[in-house]
Parts: sequence; structure tokens; C-alpha cells
Amino acid sequence: MVKLLIDMHAHLWDGHFEENKRQILTVCESYGVSKVLVSSLGGYYPDEEEIARLNRATHQFLREEPSLIEGYCYVNPGNPDAPDVLKKGIEEYGMSGMKLWVATFCDDPRVFPLIERCIDYKVPVLIHTFYKAVGQLPYESLGSNVAALAARYPEAKLLMAHMGADCLRELKPIQPYPNVSVDTSGSIFRRDDIDYAKKLLGADRIVFGTDMPGISFLLNYGQIEEADLTPDEKKAVFGGNALRLLKRS
Repeated sequence: MVKLLIDMHAHLWDGHFEENKRQILTVCESYGVSKVLVSSLGGYYPDEEEIARLNRATHQFLREEPSLIEGYCYVNPGNPDAPDVLKKGIEEYGMSGMKLWVATFCDDPRVFPLIERCIDYKVPVLIHTFYKAVGQLPYESLGSNVAALAARYPEAKLLMAHMGADCLRELKPIQPYPNVSVDTSGSIFRRDDIDYAKKLLGADRIVFGTDMPGISFLLNYGQIEEADLTPDEKKAVFGGNALRLLKRS
């Protein structure tokens, strides 16, 4: 395994916190993972109480494993307390970024004040982005939504998750926006996606992520190892690019 290995996309799922922690820690111990960025998730449209419970779970994991685990503050932009949730997550809980899932599109105007705060905090925003031929959720962001947000906030550090699930369709909208990186999580059946992403975006905009614990760590790792990347590019994807996103000074 590489010396610096940062997984920028992992989860604790509501009702399975302790089980998921054990699964993540087992992977980290087995394969020499340097750091994991975790967000806790539950229902698609969480209310204020659920959001608070999920972020407490992430914070607890950070406290238990401070050298290994960092966290994303999960927000529902539709909740009126979302700005306060983000402030607490970053300033009190010491989280390293913000997580947007499927409660709203990422370019919904209710997201804008949160992005502005993330710019001030100099933290990345992890955006669930997933194209489905069947079963698309009502407010599930696509590459076009991420592109619109990137155009409005070129200084924001945006991380488009899953490479949009359909690499050929979803990467083209974000190509003109260098403030958008993509993570590899969940894209386990199409290894050539990595080669296409490098050609379209450059290796410096690809970030390693696995979607642990629900997706196989080794399949995601193997995609990078087998991709058309130079040794230096692999080092960047496995850790260097993540360090750049996480750098706040």
C-alpha cells in the first residue's frame, strides 16, 4: 500500500454506528489507511433532530480516533437551523468539511449561504452526485447542478462524489471549473472511468474515496492501481490531492 492513503468518502449509517466504526477501523488497520473523512447519514430528508444526532455520532468517532478520523458536517439546507449546524460542526466539533446529500439540489439558493461559510472556513464541500437511469431521487444533484454552483462560487472547494455515477455523462459539465474535484467512491464496475477522468479533468482533480463501509475498499483501491496513472499521479490521487483540499492555511 502507498505511504499516504486518505479516503475522502466514508459513512456511519443511522442505527449502525458502532458496527460501521468497527468495519472502517478494520479496513484502516488491514491496509494502512492514513486518514478517513466520515459523514453520518440516515433518511433522505432529515429534520433538525436527526441531523443533530448524526453529527453527534460523527463527532464521537472523531473523539475516539483523533489521529485517523476527520468528519464532514452533514446539513439539510432545507432546515432553518442549517447555518447554525454548520457553525457548530466546524467550530465546536472540529469537522473538516460540509456534506450535502439529497435533501436539496446543491445549487438550490438555500445552499448559497452555507457555501459562503465554507469558503470563509476554507473547507471542502462533499456533494452526493449520482445519475440514475431509473429511480432518480427528486433532489439528487447531477453534474449540471455542481457546475452551476462552481460557476457561482469559483473560490469554493467542491468535491463531486462518485464521479456522478455515469462518468461519461456527468464529468463534462464540470470540466471548465477547476474548483471541482471528483471522488472515485462507488464507481467499482467501470475501471476505465479513472482513465477518462484523467483525460478530461487531469489527475490533480481526482480524489480517492470508497463509500466505506458499504462498498469494497479493495475494489476502489485496485481501480487506481490499474489506471493509466504515473507513480506520481497515483500518489496524488491516493493522498496528495486530498491534502490540498483539506489545507486551510
